[in-house]
Amino acid sequence: MIRIETVLAVILVFLSTLIMFSVKWLLATWSELTVDEIIYHIVAPLQGTSTVMVKEYLMHCTVPAALVSLIVIAVFITYRKKKAYGYALMLSFVSAFFTTGFTVINAWDDLDLGNYLVSQFEKSSFIDDNYVDPKDVKIEFPEKKKNLIYIYLESTEITFADEKSGGAFKDNVIPELTRLAEENEDFSGEESRLNGGYAMPGATWTMGALFAQTSGLPLKISIDKNAMDSQSSFFPGIITLGDILHKEGYNQEFLLGSVGYFGGRKLYFNSHGNYEIKDYSYWKKQHKFDPSYWVNWGFEDRKLYEYAKEELTRLSQKSEPFNLTLLTVDTHFPDGYVCEICQKNFDDQYANVYNCASRQVKEFVDWCKVQDWFENTTIVISGDHPTMDHDFCNSVPNEYERTVYTAYINSSVSPKINVRRDYTTFDDFPTTLAAMGVTIEGDRLGLGTNLFSCEKTLSEKFGREFEKNELEKKSDLMIEFGQIDKSAAFESKEAKELKEKEKKTKAESETKNEST
Repeated sequence: MIRIETVLAVILVFLSTLIMFSVKWLLATWSELTVDEIIYHIVAPLQGTSTVMVKEYLMHCTVPAALVSLIVIAVFITYRKKKAYGYALMLSFVSAFFTTGFTVINAWDDLDLGNYLVSQFEKSSFIDDNYVDPKDVKIEFPEKKKNLIYIYLESTEITFADEKSGGAFKDNVIPELTRLAEENEDFSGEESRLNGGYAMPGATWTMGALFAQTSGLPLKISIDKNAMDSQSSFFPGIITLGDILHKEGYNQEFLLGSVGYFGGRKLYFNSHGNYEIKDYSYWKKQHKFDPSYWVNWGFEDRKLYEYAKEELTRLSQKSEPFNLTLLTVDTHFPDGYVCEICQKNFDDQYANVYNCASRQVKEFVDWCKVQDWFENTTIVISGDHPTMDHDFCNSVPNEYERTVYTAYINSSVSPKINVRRDYTTFDDFPTTLAAMGVTIEGDRLGLGTNLFSCEKTLSEKFGREFEKNELEKKSDLMIEFGQIDKSAAFESKEAKELKEKEKKTKAESETKNEST
């Protein structure tokens, strides 16, 4: 008969070793991983995660933990009737305890757990004092509303340009993107070096970045306040870019080659702006590719741009203005996805993928420029966050400030001051509207500042380090924004179960009728 203490010992050994291997894998795979990001993804839907990432995790974490557990089980079986069994049992409990302790100590510095825990007991009024609610601001659109194309480039930084252009690499990996920023607006003033937005805490992973650039807020979530897989809305108390454009009658679409549910992206864009979500699942249903087709996170960017051209041609024929938002994925770490049109211009695979992504963006923008609707369309190209790849930026000096790629194309306005701006991705929120010819009372929305105006950004006003430190602390306003109606969450699950029950009953009824 299996003894309860044996089962408990095996479970503890498995969990402690799984945690140890998981932390080791996370720190070896992710660069600049934050606790906020880990917590967010614990409570957010993970449907649609890259199969490569899943296999990597299973191979480097789950399998080793299972093997260690099997060895422990073998020891227990061998000594089950001997005196050594008690020692083996005690050793298992002690080992599990020390393994967990060692893992925590190992992760303490790398994840900056000490400062994170301290920040959770500190409150800051920085967000509360500096947040400008769009509901309280006069926002005026021009008589002829301008279309918007917003392209989020996965993990794309200015860093990848050459040093002469403001990057940190010897050779320019993104030459086409560099020229686009130089020929258009990146708020570098009279300097020849590229300029981009700094990703603040709460904006250093994809969903956090999308949230920051469209709401002017960091995605700060408390694990006991939010469970994104069971909610019917995403921060319902805030007004975002999508909400503002929806109110003005824009047709809005969010195109991506991965699964929209991942990280709560579909929920967010549905909740704020009523976007049509056209993700991997949508395009599969349109028979754009074989149902079994799946590479990387879904399908490659080459297809995404093809579908975007089709959508733009269709949307441009409608009487209403449009907002087409794209999220690329080929450049997702580790090492990116090598598609059919990638060239081998560099020794590093990731560099070749970025190089290919740069060419694809240029080709897409060139196509847009010859369309009839381009004259009345603003294009915003922005990296979502700095790359998380652990070794691609090893040669980058510690003092180099890594910022995301930024370019505003065909803006309705020009900067009022021709100086290099110090800005964050929060500033993209009001700046995008301003580029579309929208007048914003006070030139500020959320924590963002209209970069075309003379108004100082919060980074320029308070200093980037001060702003960063304050954002890491708790905010009463963000807690209020993040409050979830518990009953709504329960009703959401209940409604889902009822829907499934009704569907099953209907199917059974139809089968019965057919047999009759």
